[in-house]
Amino acid sequence: MSFNVLIVDDSAAMRSVIKRVIQLSGFKIDKGLEAENGREALEVLGTQWVDVIISDINMPEMNGLEMLSELKQNSLYAEIPIIIISTEGSEERIKEALALGARGFIQKPFLPEELRAKLYEIIGVNYDGQYGEDQEDSSELDF
Repeated sequence: MSFNVLIVDDSAAMRSVIKRVIQLSGFKIDKGLEAENGREALEVLGTQWVDVIISDINMPEMNGLEMLSELKQNSLYAEIPIIIISTEGSEERIKEALALGARGFIQKPFLPEELRAKLYEIIGVNYDGQYGEDQEDSSELDF
């Protein structure tokens, strides 16, 4: 099983690093989409479905927290899990992101294993990249 991931960061280099770290972690990506800020991320979401968003906080035009707020107000996007990856690791900033609806917060720098574990936890898959119920015996199904 693979997933569509939207990486939102104003640094092209950091977007590349995050995408590479995801690949190295073993998390399977179908589409790796990118946006330079929250406003651009909203535009991407208008044309592409994503399973998870990984976003920085500090960006021009629309920062990660403003984007979180916008997404949670839209019923179509409100349930997309969002992970914040930022150099800002203060308890206040983490609480603010989680209160706005972020499902995880990872402080830069980070290890591939840390990102993979958070992605698997949030998406709800096991370490083989499969949903838990995918492992069940299909003979137990009612249809």
